[in-house]
Amino acid sequence: MSNKIKEIISTSISVKQQLLADERIIAVVAECVEVIVAAFKTGNKVLFCGNGGSAADAQHLAAEFSGRFYIDRPALPAEALHCNTSYLTAVANDYSYDMIYARLLQGIGIKGDVLIGLSTSGNSNNILKAFEVAKQKKMITIGFTGLTGGAMKELSGYLLNVPSTDTPRIQECHILLGHIICQLVEEKLFAPPTHQ
Repeated sequence: MSNKIKEIISTSISVKQQLLADERIIAVVAECVEVIVAAFKTGNKVLFCGNGGSAADAQHLAAEFSGRFYIDRPALPAEALHCNTSYLTAVANDYSYDMIYARLLQGIGIKGDVLIGLSTSGNSNNILKAFEVAKQKKMITIGFTGLTGGAMKELSGYLLNVPSTDTPRIQECHILLGHIICQLVEEKLFAPPTHQ
């Protein structure tokens, strides 16, 4: 069993090493930091969506903004869209599960808001529909996906497609990239300037 454990850890490290060597993804992360900083500065919000483990990751990352990351600072307007279970179950029942995020964005999304969708396949229908609404509303879309980007590739203003097709390894990298973005956004907004 210890060999299997080591093999899983090694595979996880390997995917992260591929991320580290991918200058395109590094550049997209930096761009995401800038657009999120700009959105917060203009009074816009950052919204997250996902399913299953990706919903947990969406909620986790939203909390890093609305709570705090490293710096004790004011809360930032960020929320995961699946947290209201009365809304979620009503819309899933009355319309369809595919509409849960799109319908909420019709009500609360505005131009300049950022929508971050997490889907390891990039093909989750409810996230695709949400991205379509976001585009109509002139929101900024950031897709966290796996290797191919799936159908989200064409709908994402910024695509972070982790170089893997293995769901757990992709999700581990989504949290890594999300944490990097949260840290750098927080530093840009709240860290005191350094004088050299």
